[in-house]
Amino acid sequence: MSLAGFPQSLVERLGAFAVDPQAVVDLRRYFGVGLPSGVVPFTGSRFEHLAGGGDRPEVADRFTAEDLVAVQTLSVTVPAPVALDLLEGRLGAQLSGLLRAVPWDIDMVDAEADVVADGSPAAQAWYLLCAQHGVDWVIAGKLLARKRPRLLPVYDKVVRCALGRPRPSFWLALHAALRADDRALHRQLLALRQVVGVPETVSSLRVCDVAVWMGHRAEGHACPR
Repeated sequence: MSLAGFPQSLVERLGAFAVDPQAVVDLRRYFGVGLPSGVVPFTGSRFEHLAGGGDRPEVADRFTAEDLVAVQTLSVTVPAPVALDLLEGRLGAQLSGLLRAVPWDIDMVDAEADVVADGSPAAQAWYLLCAQHGVDWVIAGKLLARKRPRLLPVYDKVVRCALGRPRPSFWLALHAALRADDRALHRQLLALRQVVGVPETVSSLRVCDVAVWMGHRAEGHACPR
């Protein structure tokens, strides 16, 4: 993907969030690093770690009850009929088939663009989830981010408000941004993670998401999570 136009703006915008000293404060607050007694971290700090993570090998290709709870930590709820279908029905079987074709052990920056392109198994899984009654693009994205936290980002209304709606997709634009300038943005996010002191099991994508979400809310854009 060309980095002319919007993708280049995305590189600059994300880079500004990543190097802002406030991002260190924000991420420590979000993940509960060094908080004073009585101050609790955001529930989203448990998203990737709950029950050992949604991408651990024994459950990486199927949705579990823990995944449904995990997305609730990001303030969305999967409708009960869809949840049951994910756990016990045809929908779960269809998504398992697609997930088996989506790598679970690779970061977005290291993946080829076709892994996150329209028509890929990951994109097919997203469209299938969005086709379910009561499941919007935010819920679908958070479910898939739970299963592939290193490869697929959380993208919600606050992040979209901050970064816009790139074409052909946010996934491809973010992929291009992470790889631009010899992966400079990816390195900035890893450096931010190290300074904050969160474990390496928190992906660079989640570091990016939280930095943008916390920072944009602080600018007065308090969209619902």
